Amino acid sequence: MDILMGLSELERATLTTVAPGATRAPSAPGPVVTIGVFDGVHLGHQLLITHAVDVARENQVPSVVMTFDPHPVAVFAPELTPPTLLPLAERARIIEALGVDYMLVIDFTKELAGESPEEYFRSVIVDKLGASRVVVGENFTFGAGARGTAATMVELGKAYGVDVDVVQLLHSGSERICSTAIRDALNEGDLGTASGFLGRTFSITAPVERGAGRGGRELGYPTANQYVPDTGATPADGVYAGWFTVVAGSEDEAPIDGDMEIGVAYPAAISVGTNPTFGDSRRSIESFVLDRDADLYGRMAKVEFVAKVRDMVKFNSVDELLENMARDVATVRSILNVD
Repeated sequence: MDILMGLSELERATLTTVAPGATRAPSAPGPVVTIGVFDGVHLGHQLLITHAVDVARENQVPSVVMTFDPHPVAVFAPELTPPTLLPLAERARIIEALGVDYMLVIDFTKELAGESPEEYFRSVIVDKLGASRVVVGENFTFGAGARGTAATMVELGKAYGVDVDVVQLLHSGSERICSTAIRDALNEGDLGTASGFLGRTFSITAPVERGAGRGGRELGYPTANQYVPDTGATPADGVYAGWFTVVAGSEDEAPIDGDMEIGVAYPAAISVGTNPTFGDSRRSIESFVLDRDADLYGRMAKVEFVAKVRDMVKFNSVDELLENMARDVATVRSILNVD
């Protein structure tokens, strides 16, 4: 999948070339385009994107996911910007796995958002992308003041000769699957709902850094410490059972110094939050990888959160802390079904 930044004429030409393996005449229709922020690329997003990919393949034209960076809310009300479920690079990786040919990343600006729905449709969908078909969700809005809706998109499509498919929203029981619901579940430590709506285990990928020097190794529980920007979504503070993987493709491809391997998922007891017992105010993710000992500093690692073990607690002594950590590890082994 090619990631194209901006909307130059060169990019338009690239988008209208034949996708790998396709055989279509030069006069054939342009690409099938689906539009959205796609934060999290959850099951609802996946339904939308796979529909676009399927239609594009049927018509032997490229499929294009058009997304935005930064999040539109960040432009108009930065204080209301929701924590991102996935950084752009991770979004791209998951979108590529769905079979998309191109991902077009638009620098969202007030100027772009100020265009009327028709100006937006004509300048972006028709003139820049030359789309033959557009796929949007039924709650899609666009143009100045979000006045354009999915119904508006259908009407404009008729006027400009572009087919428009409106895909119904996806629900789990009575609850709509959306990024907001996933964030709410994470804030409650409800990994079952969050991962269920995502269609995969919720995870965070970040470099392993040196911690606050609390002597975890001396205590018998050395941890791999990761720090996530305030703009990124994390589960509620607490201890979790999950999996820790040093990510293949990190800058340092040399073998790990210790008894771990790149690309292997290891069971871990994961602490999220500050460390009240030691007075550490920085919010971090600390993973104690069970039964392993390795030098992980500087490595990029993915932490997958399976289930919550307990809330964060301030203990009165190191002995009390160690006693609870031993219980946490036993609980993690039970949850993950590992010896």
